[in-house]
Amino acid sequence: MKNKMKTAALVRAAMFAALYVVLTLLSNLLGLASGAIQLRLSEVLCILPIFFPEAIVGLTLGCLISNIITGCILPDIIFGTLATLIGAFGTYAFKKHKFIATLPPVVSNMIIVPLVLKYAYRLGGAWWYMVITVGIGEFVACSLLGLLFYKMMSKNRRFFE
Repeated sequence: MKNKMKTAALVRAAMFAALYVVLTLLSNLLGLASGAIQLRLSEVLCILPIFFPEAIVGLTLGCLISNIITGCILPDIIFGTLATLIGAFGTYAFKKHKFIATLPPVVSNMIIVPLVLKYAYRLGGAWWYMVITVGIGEFVACSLLGLLFYKMMSKNRRFFE
């Protein structure tokens, strides 16, 4: 029985990674996945560690794969993935407070992504502007859409078990 539970968790982590990649590719096709103004649809999934601790690994792996296949440069691959990992751990840590749990991915991306944009990509513009624009995109994806996804998951969680 214990091996069955481990296998199920591994499959869920892989499924979450695949969903993250697909949603990032969709965002990329729509021109929303990168730059100073971005709205990665995949960030909606950042609510998943509330329900499944293995989502931390799935989201992190999904971000890593997404950043590689969408042509990000090495600092973005490393630090963008780190921002997702930090955010996922934060969501898990605050899982008892659903709105607060949506904020760690927002904050980690608001801090890390603008630094990557400014120093790795040499994107012009003020750092604070990128903090605001990235933060708005993350807030919409993680907090607003994430809470809608939370409600859906709360009603249908057994589908994933």
